[in-house]
Amino acid sequence: MDASQLLAYLHAINVGEMDGIRAKLHEAQQACRELEQEGLAAILSEAEAALDEADLKTYRKRMETVIAKLGHLR
Repeated sequence: MDASQLLAYLHAINVGEMDGIRAKLHEAQQACRELEQEGLAAILSEAEAALDEADLKTYRKRMETVIAKLGHLR
C-alpha cells in the first residue's frame, strides 16, 4: 500500500464495529511500517489506545495527524 492508498484507507476507518476499526488500525500501522514511517505507526497506536478509552477527541486528533503527515509524503 503506498501513501495515497493508505490515506484513502484511513479516511474510511471511522465506519464499522470496534473490532473492525481495531483491525483496520492494525493494518494501517503495518502499512506505515512498510513505508518506513515508524512514527506514524506509533501515532496510530496512540489513536487505538484513545479509542479503547473512549477518548474520541484524542482518537480523532491522532488520526488527523497521521492523515496530514501522509498527505506530505505523497
